[in-house]
Amino acid sequence: MKDYQEIIDKYYPPDTLRRVIYMRHCTQVADLALETARNCNLPLDPDQVRCAAMLHDIGICLTEATDIGCEGTSPYIMHGLLGADLLRKEGMDEAYARVAERHTGAGITAEEVTEQNLPLPVADYMPETLLEQLICYADKFYSKGGDMKRKTLENVRRSMERISQATLQRFNILHTRFTS
Repeated sequence: MKDYQEIIDKYYPPDTLRRVIYMRHCTQVADLALETARNCNLPLDPDQVRCAAMLHDIGICLTEATDIGCEGTSPYIMHGLLGADLLRKEGMDEAYARVAERHTGAGITAEEVTEQNLPLPVADYMPETLLEQLICYADKFYSKGGDMKRKTLENVRRSMERISQATLQRFNILHTRFTS
């Protein structure tokens, strides 16, 4: 299996805006995920937590998000699925591909894909394993735009509520799990 940094280096060239934003965001998510895992005594390997966090957004480079230096052609919401495919092609462990695939929002159900006419294959993209849930949760506290500072819990909840009440409910379940 490749080292996560090799994959990042391949798709996020040095001295590019997308590299700077990607590395800052993923490092923030990794630090929060590791802190949460320690505080909650989660039975997860810290190296796996860091790797999953550093690769969860690998697919953004394939999306049309010019404000963060990504000049792909796919809608941004597809970054999880695209990232999962990329990780599989790179020979990474399936656990990391699943984290990438399932971290968007607080998960996305097949019903939501259909109801919201999302540009995704109709399927459930719900975080199931502890690792998937942890990275999904930690990711909600940091954006790739603006000042990139940690969001308050209130701001995260407002963001989740803008998506849907179901998304907010799922986030609240994750929050309870990772703060108890």
